[in-house]
Amino acid sequence: MLTSRTFLKRTRGGAVRKVVREHYLRDDISCGAAGCSLCVEEDEQGGAGRSFLEAQPFGAASSLCPEPHYLLPDTNLLLHQIDILEDPVIRNVIILQTVLQEVRSRSAPVYKRIKDVITNQEKHFYSFTNEHHKDTYIEQEKGENSNDRNDRAIRVAVKWYNEHLQKLQTEEKIQVILLTNDRKNKARAVEEGITAYTCEEYIKSLIANPELVDRLASLNDEGNEIETGRIIFSEHLPLSKLQQGIKSNLYLQGTFRANRDNYLEATVWAHGDAEEREIIIQGLRNLNRAVHEDVVAVELLPKDAWAAPSSVVLHDDANQDEDDVEQEEEKENSLKSSASGRMLRPTGRVVGIIKRNWRPFCGMLCKSQIKESRRHLFTPADRRIPRIRIETRQASTLEGQRIIVAIDGWPRNSRYPNGHFVKNLGAAGDKETETEVLLLEHDVPHQPFSQAVLSFLPKMPWSITEQDMKRREDLRHLCIV
Repeated sequence: MLTSRTFLKRTRGGAVRKVVREHYLRDDISCGAAGCSLCVEEDEQGGAGRSFLEAQPFGAASSLCPEPHYLLPDTNLLLHQIDILEDPVIRNVIILQTVLQEVRSRSAPVYKRIKDVITNQEKHFYSFTNEHHKDTYIEQEKGENSNDRNDRAIRVAVKWYNEHLQKLQTEEKIQVILLTNDRKNKARAVEEGITAYTCEEYIKSLIANPELVDRLASLNDEGNEIETGRIIFSEHLPLSKLQQGIKSNLYLQGTFRANRDNYLEATVWAHGDAEEREIIIQGLRNLNRAVHEDVVAVELLPKDAWAAPSSVVLHDDANQDEDDVEQEEEKENSLKSSASGRMLRPTGRVVGIIKRNWRPFCGMLCKSQIKESRRHLFTPADRRIPRIRIETRQASTLEGQRIIVAIDGWPRNSRYPNGHFVKNLGAAGDKETETEVLLLEHDVPHQPFSQAVLSFLPKMPWSITEQDMKRREDLRHLCIV
């Protein structure tokens, strides 16, 4: 079946051009469920449907949904809760083409991670090409933005799956559950008769896996901050204003480099047309929640406020109260010293973040002194990274361990960013653990080879033949790493 997709494209000259593309719809795309009698003919004919989902998905027991079910996450959940989806407990998940396309355009690292999960046969993840299925493809309605259209496409796919699976002659009916943290999308799904939960609701309902709650990303909306909380940092300017300011030379764009020996000082290397400029940032408020290697926009301070690079060594005190801003101000005063005019450098403040460089960080947990507290501070191995506040019920177990933590956000009223526990690497000081920390911190690829790579190896047992000796150079006498 042939249809067409129409969209508007702006040219370099500023003109708007209407583009029409051919779009093919098919009726032989499999649902991906093993043993599906409705899709088996297409599978035999070499159609799109290799079976990935288990015929009877009895995974982690959920108090919300005790019957067999498949999970179908939306785009935002996939982007922000990828650590949850990678956990071995989560199985039988349908990833829509609509969702994959959005993730690919918004985050290449998350896209790569979810593609790796899909290829892992033990996870039973299935990529369903809903945009080319005749029963799940939808046109964008007049006045509907692309985000609402994609949300509607996801709900249409969930309804199709539930209707399709109801036709199967199985002892227990399987349903598809929509996982979304979007309140509006969830409300509309419930109105349409779709079973929908937030990620937190579903994960907390898993009876035998309470530790998985620690891996939930804590998403904070800056617009919904507690009004009574003290605002420490100024608001980041939106990207549109930053771009305008950079074009008009009001702001400078550069890479934020945190000082390893002084957590209240950083340097921004501003990218200019002629050459790079070094700008000093001093003080907690001027740093304004930037993290090492973020791309930031900086506003230069007046010349009478310029400072010299500080020779003071300041490390973030692990025993300090995380909300004691007055103590931070005392430390900032120690940075200011009488310096000659030759020592002064251009000094500025961060007004916005152009591109975050957040990644999973290795380090150790600093257990809270408050008994029964679930909020603790994580100290990264790299001193250029600020401490991260996480919530975990496993503090006693994780104490003395090397762990991985990811940053989720940094509210204006918080001294430290918020994050979540990702993985326990092992005991601190252990040779294998410390080796993995080094590999992770320096971004050295060390994941196991994929099945596609291993398929090129000769079948075992294997030994060097005379023919190999003739065609290859013998380097066994060399130590090659």
